[in-house]
Amino acid sequence: MASTELRPMAQQLANLRTPAAYAGVTKYAHAHTGEAAAAAYLALGHAYLLDKRFGDAEANLKLAHQAGQELADYADYLAAQSNHETGNDATAEALLHGFAGRYPDSIFDAQAPELEANVLLSMGNASGAKQVLVANPPKTERPGYELAMGQVEFAQGQKEEAERAFKHVLLSHPLSPDALLARVKLTAMGAESSLTVSELRSLGDAYYNAGRYEEAEEQYRALVRNATLDAEARNGFAVAESACDLKLKRLTPAQVQGLADSPDENGARRLYLLMELARDRNDLEDQQRIVSLMETKFPHSPWLAEALFSSGNMYMLRRDYPKAVTYYSYLAAHFPENTNASAAHWRAGWLSYRQGLFADASRMFDDQIKLYPAAKETVSAIYWRGRLYETEEHKPANAASNYRALVRAYQHFFYAQMARQRLAALGSAEPVAQPQLDRLQAAAVPHLDESFPEDSPHLAKARLLANAGLNDYIAQEIAADPDSSSWSALAEAQIYASYGEPYRAMRALKKSLPYAAAASIKSIPVAYWRILFPKAWWDIIKSESAKNNLDPYLVASLIRQESEFNPSVVSYANAYGLMQLLPSVGKSMAKEEGISHFETFQLLDPATNIRLGTRYLKQMMDRFGGVQEYALAAYNAGDSRVVDWEAAGPYHGMDEFVESIPFTQTREYVESILRNEETYRAIDEFAGSQDKTALLTSR
Repeated sequence: MASTELRPMAQQLANLRTPAAYAGVTKYAHAHTGEAAAAAYLALGHAYLLDKRFGDAEANLKLAHQAGQELADYADYLAAQSNHETGNDATAEALLHGFAGRYPDSIFDAQAPELEANVLLSMGNASGAKQVLVANPPKTERPGYELAMGQVEFAQGQKEEAERAFKHVLLSHPLSPDALLARVKLTAMGAESSLTVSELRSLGDAYYNAGRYEEAEEQYRALVRNATLDAEARNGFAVAESACDLKLKRLTPAQVQGLADSPDENGARRLYLLMELARDRNDLEDQQRIVSLMETKFPHSPWLAEALFSSGNMYMLRRDYPKAVTYYSYLAAHFPENTNASAAHWRAGWLSYRQGLFADASRMFDDQIKLYPAAKETVSAIYWRGRLYETEEHKPANAASNYRALVRAYQHFFYAQMARQRLAALGSAEPVAQPQLDRLQAAAVPHLDESFPEDSPHLAKARLLANAGLNDYIAQEIAADPDSSSWSALAEAQIYASYGEPYRAMRALKKSLPYAAAASIKSIPVAYWRILFPKAWWDIIKSESAKNNLDPYLVASLIRQESEFNPSVVSYANAYGLMQLLPSVGKSMAKEEGISHFETFQLLDPATNIRLGTRYLKQMMDRFGGVQEYALAAYNAGDSRVVDWEAAGPYHGMDEFVESIPFTQTREYVESILRNEETYRAIDEFAGSQDKTALLTSR
């Protein structure tokens, strides 16, 4: 039932809702019958609903229901929403009454009672609304259900119960759309004032922690203006408000100086804000003075830990490694449970290594492995402790133990790749027993099916939803099949892959298989690996790579990291297409390639993008003597930065250079591409061996 004709138009309709998209999907619907037409009408109804053109939505959703029955539950539920929005509640109730009976396996079965309760409330039937909710309790906590129950209770005069329900929605699910409506209801009841200061602060903190700084600032500012609070409490909220301004890059020193210098956590946070401002203006003297003052006045404050980590980062970027180590070590020693403790401890060890203080580095790496066995930085510590065993202590057996632990537990990590190289160089060195490392094992891989039942009604509906461009419902629909746990991720991914959308397919599997980076190739079926590591446009990649003397696996790995094989992506930095080329780079490469009248939009064409991108990558390779690590770092961060990082050496191997890249994003970028390149090869080798085995078996 896949339609390569409908889906592109339907996706444009869902995302942009342009007149051309409406016209194209309408034409398709009129030209088809059955489920194909139903999918098109559903796409139109959904789009009209988003555009609040409710009459058009209802007309098309009715046509969707008439054209086919596979998606009838979607048509009815969305039509009920639309009718409720326009006040046609009798029609909405007719669509919702008995919904679960008509559609017992619908993904809307949990939501339908909530919508029906709201419809009945609008019709003045509060008792009927409550009856619907009581008869259909949710299997898991749903803020929408509790919000609806609160509205029913309010309508029935049970104001205390309603207030309690609205508060619970607001405070337990503060980032949900339901929380916004719950707050409106509390305000209308005159009950918002009953929220305690602690509860109001929790809302501001929730917005802040979610990166919603404008909302957090508004919440804190309201508390600052609350005349019923004492001066100490208002000062705390003023400090929190200033912290939002720091995140929004509009905080001034005068603003912070105007805050009360109190002997509590608010005072500690005030000093932390001043320290960040000193760092921003490169005032090292003031930065050091403030941190020293915090160590004296607030030795146990988490804001001191934040200041220490930020200061360590600053001096690391300035290549003042002794000062960076001092700050990182202080944090790790005095705040071992802090969120940044593992990273600080590792960086202190690594920067000690870079200074040639190998005894200190060995001790810190050992402590890292012992204290933070599950931290991501510990993978690096295991490798570099192995290197020190090998190069400084001349204990190849101990080094081999570290390397083998990495290969065993982190198969596709960059440092597992490096460990394999070191093991090959060590030759026959027998590893010694190290119980702490022996406990490291790769995460267990659950059973994964390579096929799925073609007669699954939920899978059939998911394919129709894909035709309609309604991507948000696809995973939910597949998961509604009670037997789908071992194949749902692959089924979703293959739906996207069937439309030539490898990036969507890859994202679906990456989300469902977070353990793949540590799993052996043999433990996951090849069908999954082929989606996780696509070879889309492989013929073009091979031909353009050959033209530029590049490894096609390297190019595919770079594309995977840059765009996840999404040919139409444009980044926040205005980089285009598969290999994420800036318009200026594209224009320059096009001129060298002899492409006349080049326009930026051509970078969204896969063949053109790969042609120009491989040429640019070749120039980076030539610029840095064919060294992949330098070239990749330059591709990501610019060649002038890489020249600067080279000068910060010497490095005793490219592994040292990669670990020393000061930009976390660039360092991880280089590591990922090198890791991807090896994984691509391993997948092809394994697939080839399977094909040979199958061929021999068939004989």
